[in-house]
Amino acid sequence: MATATKQYDFVARDAQGKEHKSTMEAPNSAAVASRLKERGLTALSVSEAGGTGLNAEINIPGLGESIGLKDIAIMSRQLAVMIGAGLSLLRALAILADQTENKALKKVVGEVRSDVETGSSFSKALGRHPEVFPPIMINMVKAGEVGGFLDEVLVAIAENFESEVALRGKIKSAMTYPVVVFCIAILATAAMLIFIVPVFANMFADLGGTLPLPTRILVWMSAVMKIAAPILVVGLVAFSFWWRKNKHKENVRRAYQPATLKAPIFGNLIRKIAVARFARSFGSMIRAGVPILQALEIVGQASGNIVLEDATRDVQQSVRKGNSLARPLAESPVFPPMVVQMIAVGEDTGALDAMLDKIADFYDQEVESTTEQLTAMIEPIMIAVLGGLIGSMVIALYLPLFKIFELIG
Repeated sequence: MATATKQYDFVARDAQGKEHKSTMEAPNSAAVASRLKERGLTALSVSEAGGTGLNAEINIPGLGESIGLKDIAIMSRQLAVMIGAGLSLLRALAILADQTENKALKKVVGEVRSDVETGSSFSKALGRHPEVFPPIMINMVKAGEVGGFLDEVLVAIAENFESEVALRGKIKSAMTYPVVVFCIAILATAAMLIFIVPVFANMFADLGGTLPLPTRILVWMSAVMKIAAPILVVGLVAFSFWWRKNKHKENVRRAYQPATLKAPIFGNLIRKIAVARFARSFGSMIRAGVPILQALEIVGQASGNIVLEDATRDVQQSVRKGNSLARPLAESPVFPPMVVQMIAVGEDTGALDAMLDKIADFYDQEVESTTEQLTAMIEPIMIAVLGGLIGSMVIALYLPLFKIFELIG
């Protein structure tokens, strides 16, 4: 009986370093890699071809299945369990690729398995997908490979990402209600100005007379909104595309991120989130055996704030010169004195990773508490603002009706 074959797309490199892209029919990706090796080529990636015609999978940019931090956390946890149970890395990756429901992650895991199968290290294979796997994961895996404790490192990665997902979830759940109320206020105000106010304006024009000042202002705002609304919608759509493309660029981050830390209501919350993320990532990497200078560079980038990233560069310079971590941290406005003192104690006692974990846990609780307080404060304010907007517009519309008989006469 003939063996079923499939079409595989591959990228390979020859001895001179030149890349070759083509398609090959084979029973599986391992057979593709083996045939490429026989030809003197090193497989960089091997993936099943998507098909053609009616069998082709339709992928619309921006609407496909995305790979989130939660997916990476689950993947790390499952890999840790399988490797800890004695399965080889290749077999664990093959099982993971088969059972992963996320199609985008399934494809990436398949490519990682192919790279490992052709002789690449696991960390190097992950590093070929920087848009999926964060630098902290790649470097921790590399340290685990060198030290021979990959399963422990994968557990640490899973715990780190699970904590990050939980933190994001708390913030989202706390801020959902105020954001929804704010959006409703904007939409309700725009709908009244565009659709309802013009009806009343036409009626008032037929009646004649001079309208009260609040009503005249409302009619003017309605006229402006009818012209400005399409421009605002197009502008918001254009800005969202620009923002998605440029928000991670350094010059853009330097333009707005320092201001976010000084914001009157949310600045303190943003700083606590950045400190919690820094402490958790830094502690995980030190425990995994990543060199401290390399760990500082990565956690600075992972913090998500350019001010904290600059602070970690200062710490790097200090450590390079043989100084302590705590001194440059004390000079940064991002790190509270308590954090600096706890890190100093961790350095002196040789338990820096444990101290960083305590800092991360403390600030996770602080973030949760702060978001709850903000929600409790913002909710009544948003309701009052929504009621005030709609109420003032209704009053402005009905003011002329109080003089209806005078206008008719």
